[in-house]
Amino acid sequence: MTSTQQRPADIAVLVGSLRSGSVNRQVAQVAAEHAPAGATVRIVEDLRAVPFYDEDIDSEPLDPAAARLRAEIDAADAVLIVTPEYNGTMPAVVKNAIDWTSRPYGAGALKGKPVAVIGASAGRYGGKWAIDDTQRSVGVAGGVVVEEAAVPIAAASLGDAPVAEVSEVTDRVRAAITALAAAVAA
Repeated sequence: MTSTQQRPADIAVLVGSLRSGSVNRQVAQVAAEHAPAGATVRIVEDLRAVPFYDEDIDSEPLDPAAARLRAEIDAADAVLIVTPEYNGTMPAVVKNAIDWTSRPYGAGALKGKPVAVIGASAGRYGGKWAIDDTQRSVGVAGGVVVEEAAVPIAAASLGDAPVAEVSEVTDRVRAAITALAAAVAA
């Protein structure tokens, strides 16, 4: 690789809805399918297996699911969080993933990584509060929030169509993942 060539961006995706057919999972899959040239987008699986963060269990031997999560985020160049909005904020699974990857304090897997947040929610504002809370939590955890990549998606705007068939949403997700990949290159 010459000095003018950039290595491909590896982007890990955390999906805040555990339901297999959720709109948020569909959004994550659209992001993976529409990654810009030179970027790899991979969904981090099985967040439901990660125990709630507890400093008492944050020691060797680390819980295998927590260790996998940390390793996947540590290996990534950037992180995309796709989150629903539950009761006006991010779901516990997103906060838990942020908590595990922010440790050890000052040296966690999120530290210094570009992070973008997309929210898809039934509310008319498309999960704006969840996006704001997630961005704030990521920033406190040491991640670098890519604000221009934030995309709220009102699930009602999809009608009965799958996310991949709604060009306006697909275009916005593509723009977000492109902005996140560009943040890695910057």
